[in-house]
Amino acid sequence: MNVDVVNGNLLDQDVEAIVNAWNRNIIPWWLLLPQGVSGAIKKRAGVQPFKELPRFRSIPLGDAVVTGAGRLPFKAIIHVAAINGFWRASEQSVYKSVISALDMAQKHKIQSLAFPVLGSGSGGLPSERALKAMQKAFSESSAIDIRAYIVVYAPSASFLLK
Repeated sequence: MNVDVVNGNLLDQDVEAIVNAWNRNIIPWWLLLPQGVSGAIKKRAGVQPFKELPRFRSIPLGDAVVTGAGRLPFKAIIHVAAINGFWRASEQSVYKSVISALDMAQKHKIQSLAFPVLGSGSGGLPSERALKAMQKAFSESSAIDIRAYIVVYAPSASFLLK
């Protein structure tokens, strides 16, 4: 599997789909403050992808679901439940979320996918640990035909690119 860590904006990547770290659908999208990756997606995609999420009900920790991309130029958005009910992420929840996202990408015939550093924002997991868990998942995934990018947004986190 080809995986690159790049600096940039998740929403500007030349891929077929992006990954959004979501909240397991425990709290409705309209009650959440627009922050982080989900907030950026909502600003550019509109609310349509988030209106599709309730049909999935509560998403088990580490699982993934697929919605449309709204006004974004992607085929889909893969929403992963990387953060538990206490708004915390762990290496295990990040690992499982990557595996689930890759499985969904294969199921929906998505060949290129961009991920944020899952769990390192609202989830509170240190970026280095989150990135390590993601890279482990990529190396152990059976999804060998997908081109993946881990997009590091914050210039202060450029040390992750090394």
